[in-house]
Amino acid sequence: MDVRAFCSQSRVLIVAGKGGVGKTTMVAALAHLAAGAGLSVLVVELEGRSGVGAAFGQEEELGYAGSVLRAAGASLAGDGSNAGGDGDGTAVIPPGTVQARTITPDDALLEYLADHGLKRVSKRLMSSGIVDIVAGAIPGIRDILVLGKIKQIERSGIADLVLVDAPATGHTMTFLSSAGGLLDAARGGPIRTQAADVVELLSDPTRCQVALVTLPEEMPVNEVIEAAYQLEDRVGIALGPVIVNACYTPVAGLDVPAEDAVAAAGVTLDPSMVSSLEAARRFRQTRHELQEEQLQRLGHELPLPQLRVPFLFTSAIGPHELDLLTDALATGVKELHDPAQVPS
Repeated sequence: MDVRAFCSQSRVLIVAGKGGVGKTTMVAALAHLAAGAGLSVLVVELEGRSGVGAAFGQEEELGYAGSVLRAAGASLAGDGSNAGGDGDGTAVIPPGTVQARTITPDDALLEYLADHGLKRVSKRLMSSGIVDIVAGAIPGIRDILVLGKIKQIERSGIADLVLVDAPATGHTMTFLSSAGGLLDAARGGPIRTQAADVVELLSDPTRCQVALVTLPEEMPVNEVIEAAYQLEDRVGIALGPVIVNACYTPVAGLDVPAEDAVAAAGVTLDPSMVSSLEAARRFRQTRHELQEEQLQRLGHELPLPQLRVPFLFTSAIGPHELDLLTDALATGVKELHDPAQVPS
């Protein structure tokens, strides 16, 4: 499948997964992938983390206004050619550019009130605590404020692709189902209108999809399978390929004991060194076998395409590592079948 076509299947892609599976890193890699294909990308952070910016080599915290992480024309060479600086949050993003911003319920509410002629009293309402009382009385209202802002961004057309770094899986379920709950509870007014608009966004696969991220391990695989079916049943949102992060790549010769390999190479090593090599061989062999078992189970219980990216032996993700992950995603995307070209 063509990379540009893959990244253009939906205007909003919500990336979700269990905490610790590398979800934010995959958001950065997907943004880099789409920008490299000539699309304009806006990354939306919901929890104020700096992981996306750090992957592009930018250490500053993201703000509500937004920052440029990758300028148009930058290569995938990890040469530090990303562009810092601020976007204004409203201008159309140039093709090949990645911008990122944080959206919080409070910021979204302030903007909503300002847009409805209440700018002069909005900050006073926030500081008085009235908003917190209202939020407690209307479950899901904070999520609707954030989702409403994402819907507004999508409708504005400022980016070809909006990538949302969703909360951890448990909160994601509540986050995405809040609109349906408010739609059932509210009989009319702006809250119901906002909820209806969000439900319309989430239920249209050309406008919004979810990409789930997991590790090739038992617990993350269990959670991603459960989350996939809940998202389809409770939210009715379309699911894209599952991204399997941190896959160990095959290593030739793992079936040969270390002692035999040393003898075949005609070298002499200290017995303790041979013992360490054998322990490493068995660990890697066992890890790869367990990984393949979980990948097969994932494919059997959740019939979605998989995009596999390699385990990187590093303590941090920067521009160089981001290029490696992006290349792996691109390779996986090219092996996918294009739904538009499959006969019905």
